[in-house]
Amino acid sequence: MIVPIRCFSCGKPIGHLWEQYQEKSKTDDKKKVLDALGLQRYCCRSAFLGHVDLVDTAAQFKKF
Repeated sequence: MIVPIRCFSCGKPIGHLWEQYQEKSKTDDKKKVLDALGLQRYCCRSAFLGHVDLVDTAAQFKKF
């Protein structure tokens, strides 16, 4: 649903970088954006590249 606050594997804080990643990845290459944000470990990179934003989809359903 939302990007994790910390990386699942190494524990590095990554949640604060999500908005910057979204803005910059619209205009630039994703590899360059991840390098600029300081995400060098493959586990942190996979958290960003594999994330699917489902908040809008889940918000459409009724709550009981």
